[in-house]
Amino acid sequence: MQVQMQVNGKNVTVEAPPNTLLVQALREQLKLTGTHVGCDTAQCGACTVHVNGRAVKSCNMLLAQAQGAQVTTIEGMAQADGTMHPMQASFKECHGLQCGFCTPGMVMSAVDICNNHPNASAIEIRALLEGNLCRCTGYQNIIKAVQHGAAAMKA
Repeated sequence: MQVQMQVNGKNVTVEAPPNTLLVQALREQLKLTGTHVGCDTAQCGACTVHVNGRAVKSCNMLLAQAQGAQVTTIEGMAQADGTMHPMQASFKECHGLQCGFCTPGMVMSAVDICNNHPNASAIEIRALLEGNLCRCTGYQNIIKAVQHGAAAMKA
């Protein structure tokens, strides 16, 4: 089966069996390994990407469902010159990461939260990040990073 989509601003065609998950195509065919596989059950959020501007867990989506879609991975968040997206910079500045395994999915979810809930409180951010698990931090710096990133995205 062939699937045509736009990934990080580039038109791509992926040839894969019908049961291929989006995360598999991104990592294996397109070599975009910033999208992590943590649980394979849509519980941890490490595989979160944007599809048509909305955060989705790519381990829970068939590649075929992305036909004609615009997909953005963590690799597509930075500017062409390498300047980090404000949310990426905020995670770095606010120490919102430790081992980094969950960070790509957290950043993708955080950007989605800020786009859809630009004035979310810390309590709301915590609830909205419920589908993203981090085993290293106590989430305090992640919440701080999302708030800081939200302000930077508005600027």
